Amino acid sequence: MSLTEPSATAPRAPVLSAEVRAALAGHRPVVALESTIIAHGLPRPRNLRVAEELEGIVRSAGAVPATVAVLDGSARVGLDKAQLERVAEDPAMRKLGHRDLAPALATGASGATTVSATAFLAARAGLRVFATGGLGGVHRGWTETQDESADLRLLARTGITVVCAGVKSILDVPATLQRLETLGVGVLGYGTDRFPGFYLSSSGEPVDWTVRSPEEVAEVMAAQDALGGPAAALIVANPVPQEEQLDPGLHDRVLAEALDACRERGIAGQAVTPFLLDHLMRGTEGASLEANLAAVRGNVALAARIATAWAAR
Repeated sequence: MSLTEPSATAPRAPVLSAEVRAALAGHRPVVALESTIIAHGLPRPRNLRVAEELEGIVRSAGAVPATVAVLDGSARVGLDKAQLERVAEDPAMRKLGHRDLAPALATGASGATTVSATAFLAARAGLRVFATGGLGGVHRGWTETQDESADLRLLARTGITVVCAGVKSILDVPATLQRLETLGVGVLGYGTDRFPGFYLSSSGEPVDWTVRSPEEVAEVMAAQDALGGPAAALIVANPVPQEEQLDPGLHDRVLAEALDACRERGIAGQAVTPFLLDHLMRGTEGASLEANLAAVRGNVALAARIATAWAAR
């Protein structure tokens, strides 16, 4: 079946934009970008400006951006200007994880894709490199709630390289790293032997492997392919520059206050993460958002370089 347009009777393969399709056919570098940050992570109209900026960063490195979303029941890998604007401006745009894709496609829904949905659709379309801000992970209090992000299991069975700034510090970072090890997901520290803390350059937790160039990452990807075996993601943990990180003292104080407030109010389950993120935003007077964006920009730039190194092999 052609990947240009889905049919009513054929499998619902991702619809590639003409630009992405041509780049893949020509073995040129392509970088997948998630759309949740556009639809749900930033205020309007800044969200559209950031979306265009991130695509511009990819292009300036000589790669092709492939922002992923679901529009009217079609999974799209690569958006044109009008589609990008729609994701940014439509308040009815849903938030879609991997488990939501089948219902969304079957019912003709539209939504922005999270890490798990973006990684799945990008890999399904033949992309090898994906840039995001931070991964989901194991939540604090896991022993009582058994709450962990769907990102982890999806990445354990999806062969894609994910450039990120670690996981958000509101999560249980040591437990997340342990879970990634159990699931067989490789983690590389980019220029660091410490796992990044998303808003912070370091979470304090060690990583086993350090790489220092996009070419080294491409070598690991090639070795992963040569080994065969079960497909699993490769995480490239890229720290936010120290000069752009959230002040560590401010971070620790506000996060402790947020966790206390969460317990006092009895907030649990899926309500915990948005509550903590909102508390961090307000408690740092927006500095957490700026650190978030600094991390995303750095990850996108690095992902474009990795995709270029991979395409050159």
